Amino acid sequence: MEGILNGIKAINDQINGFVWGPVMLVFLVSTGIFFSIGTGFFQVRKFGLWISETLLGIFHNKHVHNKKEKGSISQFQAMTTALAGTIGTGNIVGVATAMVAGGPGAVFWMWVSAFFGMMTAFAENVLGSKFRYKNEKGEWVGGAMVYIERGLGWKPLAVAFSVFAILASFGLGNMTQANGISSALHSSFGIPTWAVGIALMLIIALVILGGINRIAAVTEKLVPFMALLYIVGGLVIIGMNYQAVPAAFSAIFQSAFDFRSVGGGIMGYGIARAMRYGIARGIFSNEAGLGSSVMVNSASNVKEPVKQGMWGVFEVFTDTLVVCTISALSILTTGAMSSGKDGAALAMEAFTGGFGSFGSIFLSIAITLFAFSTILGWSYYGERAFEYLFGLKYVGIYKAVFICLTIVGCVAGLELVWDISDTFNGLMAIPNLIGILFLSPHVFRESRSYLERRKRGEIEE
Repeated sequence: MEGILNGIKAINDQINGFVWGPVMLVFLVSTGIFFSIGTGFFQVRKFGLWISETLLGIFHNKHVHNKKEKGSISQFQAMTTALAGTIGTGNIVGVATAMVAGGPGAVFWMWVSAFFGMMTAFAENVLGSKFRYKNEKGEWVGGAMVYIERGLGWKPLAVAFSVFAILASFGLGNMTQANGISSALHSSFGIPTWAVGIALMLIIALVILGGINRIAAVTEKLVPFMALLYIVGGLVIIGMNYQAVPAAFSAIFQSAFDFRSVGGGIMGYGIARAMRYGIARGIFSNEAGLGSSVMVNSASNVKEPVKQGMWGVFEVFTDTLVVCTISALSILTTGAMSSGKDGAALAMEAFTGGFGSFGSIFLSIAITLFAFSTILGWSYYGERAFEYLFGLKYVGIYKAVFICLTIVGCVAGLELVWDISDTFNGLMAIPNLIGILFLSPHVFRESRSYLERRKRGEIEE
C-alpha cells in the first residue's frame, strides 16, 4: 500500500509541478495581458466606472442589492459569495509561504498577476452571464462548463472542467479549510478537533442545505465583517510600525528584481523564484483564470454581462491588491521575516509582534472566518459542477458527501488528498483558459457595446 501511495504522490507531484509551474503561470498571466490589451486596459482606463459600479454602488445603487428576480441573488450577494470562495487561508498563510519561498519580491509578482488577472476575471464573468440559463427550479446556472459547451460546443472540455471542480471542492475547498479551522481553534483555545468537526459539520449543513439563497444571505453579512476585521487589524499593525513601511516596499521591489546568482548558479535565480511563487500564490488566492467564482457570479440578477464582469475586476482587486498586501506588509513591518518561521507560524509571529498574546487569538479568529467562508463558496461551485454532470435531482448526493467530508478534514491529516486536490484546482485553468480565449470576441464585442450604449445614455442604472 505504501508503494502505491508513493507512486500516486510521484505522479501527482509531476502534474502539480506543471499546473502550478512556469508554463501554466505564463499561460495564465498571458491570458490576462491578452484581455487587458483587447479591452484597452479596462482595469485602468475605466477605473472610475468599475469602482462606481461595484464598491460605491454598494452604497448608492439600489440594483446592487435588489434580488426580486426569481431564481437569482443580488449583485452584492454574488460578490460576497464569490469573495467567500476566494478570500481564504491563502490570503494569510499563502502570502507568508510565498514570501519565505520567493522572498519579499514575491509580493510584487502577486500584484502583477492580480493586475492582469482582473481582466481574466472580467472575461470569465462576462461570458458566464452571457451564456447562462435557468434550470428546472428557475435558478440561473452558469460557469466555465456552461460557456464552454454553449459557446464552443466542446462538451468533453466542459465535462473535464466540472470533474476537476468537484474534486477540488472536496479537498481544497472543504477538507483543507476545515483542517485550518480545527487547527487554529485547537491551538488558541484548546478545543478538541473532533468537537470542532461536529460543530462545523452541523453549521455547514444548516447553511448549504438552504441552497444559494441561504449561502448568499450568510456571506453578505459574514464577508464584509471578516474582511473589515482583518483589514483594520492589519492596518493597525502596519500603523504601529509605520516607520518600517518604506523599507518594506523597498524590500519588495529590490527582491522582485534580484538578478544575483545563488552559489555561482544561474543569474536571476532570485527573480525567477519570486516570480514563480508570487504569481502562483496570487492566482491561488484570487482564482482568476480558474473559472471557479464565475459559477456564483452567474447567479446574480444583473442584466448586463459587462456589469458582472466589473464585479470580477473588483473581486481580484480586493482579494490580492488589498487583503494579500496587508498580510505582506504586516509581516515585513514587524520584522517577522527574520524569525525563520513559515506559513501560519510566520503570520502568527507578525500579529503576535503587533498585538502580543492577543495576536494569536485575533489571527485564529481571522483564519476561522476566512476558511469557513471558503467552504461555503466552494460548496456552491462543486454543487453547480455536479448538477452539470448528473442533473439537478442528484445534487443532494453531492451535498451529503460534502458535509460529511467537513469532519474528516478537521480530524485527519490527509496531506496526499490535499496535494491532489490542489492539482485539480490548477487543472481547472486549462479548459477554462481555452474556453475564454476562443470566446474572446464575445468579450470584446460586449465591452464595446456596453460602453457605447452607456455613452448614449441607454444603460439602465
